[in-house]
Amino acid sequence: MGANVDQNTRPDYDEVLQEIADYVLNYQIDSDEAWETARYCLMDTLGCGLLALKFPECTKHLGPYVEGTVVPHGARVPGTPYRLDPVKAAWDIGCIVRWLDYNDTWLAAEWGHPSDNLGAILAVADHLSQKRVANGHAPLAMKAVLEAMIMAHEIQGVLALENSFNRVGLDHVVLVKVASTAVSAKLMGADREQMLSALSHAWVDGQSLRTYRHAPNAGSRKSWAAGDAASRGVRLADIAMRGEMGVPGALTANQWGFYDVLFSKTNRDQALKPDALRKFSLPQPFGSYVMENVLFKISFPAEFHAQTAAEAAVKLHPEVKGRLDEIDRIELTTHESAIRIISKQGELANPADRDHCLQYMTAVPLIFGNLTAEHYEDSFHHAHPEIDQLRDKMQVIEDERYTREYLEPDKRSIANAIQVFFTDGSSTEKVAVEYPIGHRRRREEGMPLLVEKFESSLKTRFVPRKCQAIMASCADLGALEVMPVHEFVGLFGE
Repeated sequence: MGANVDQNTRPDYDEVLQEIADYVLNYQIDSDEAWETARYCLMDTLGCGLLALKFPECTKHLGPYVEGTVVPHGARVPGTPYRLDPVKAAWDIGCIVRWLDYNDTWLAAEWGHPSDNLGAILAVADHLSQKRVANGHAPLAMKAVLEAMIMAHEIQGVLALENSFNRVGLDHVVLVKVASTAVSAKLMGADREQMLSALSHAWVDGQSLRTYRHAPNAGSRKSWAAGDAASRGVRLADIAMRGEMGVPGALTANQWGFYDVLFSKTNRDQALKPDALRKFSLPQPFGSYVMENVLFKISFPAEFHAQTAAEAAVKLHPEVKGRLDEIDRIELTTHESAIRIISKQGELANPADRDHCLQYMTAVPLIFGNLTAEHYEDSFHHAHPEIDQLRDKMQVIEDERYTREYLEPDKRSIANAIQVFFTDGSSTEKVAVEYPIGHRRRREEGMPLLVEKFESSLKTRFVPRKCQAIMASCADLGALEVMPVHEFVGLFGE
């Protein structure tokens, strides 16, 4: 054989693709905790989307690509009058869910927000349920939505446990695209070959750079990137359902596959040889672990690595609010991931920049005793120069224990501590919060507050009677599971 030819033996589908496909098609979820947590997650995610509708910078993105488009059995965007094709509906739902950085979070080697996948799940399920009824068939039940949520969480979260996409400059929304592709294909009725085809195309797609999340380019794209990824997942599932051939070696193909092209080379991780081939590590089988352990943002719309810092700042607020001019320095003790992602100095250019700045998200609750989405807006920031004055007095310190326990499977802490020192030599106590209220370890304390957060979100959009109907539909898992999807989504219409 000559040396100047390629061996054109078509491989089997990559093992990782097969593991994901077999999980989605065959796994039976038997965890009561996962089902119940999915119910809470559904409420929280939709509530976050409704809150985002107050912000014109978000709503300008919503609606059909061509005004006046009529879509038979169109998927509804909660809180709006829009009925869209499932691809655009997934974009819109994903956009509103993520806009305020208030929906759930998963932290490991990679970070992300697994409930971003609800954009794809709800759009596809609503459309299919309406279509079934129109054709004389039984509607799709909400149990299918909850199941898809658990599986999407698991795919995104397990892939994130030991595989760091951010270290090679890629954004975590690649995992939203993959997870949304898988569960969308299942909802559409994919067989194994169609599922594998869809998944392969999700990896073949060019992936987003995460530069829009970091200085000096942080901006509002980070608020719609996940909606874009969820939408793409729906489109790729649809392409596969039409019989499009897959790309079996999408990950492993020599020179042209994902591993060689996008995952192997990095100058930032000195532990790797420059040309080392990196492959995905799956440290545990897919099940329901991620939904059971997912982190909820209950108190603050803020990047999750700062949640405990904001909570500690609220505790210190009464002690420092009358002494802001006397502050000499503020020691902010944190973990490595927070330092790498959200520790910033210098001017913050826009709301998206501010809600990814550890120092800003600490200064605001120290001064005002709370942190809300409105606190990131230009008008608020420019009216309160004391925020940046406090930022300039902050010293960020890594605690190696915090960094270590952030990654330990039985802990998964997200610790921050704050201590304020005054010019007269006095200081506050060092207030440490190691587990945010949305952590699994604080479920008993957190879930009633999550329900309150959801109810408050509903009240920003709907009259009391409709709020009561929605709350009643979500109150019991058994009743929710059998409710037709299109009837549930219909409760959220304008």
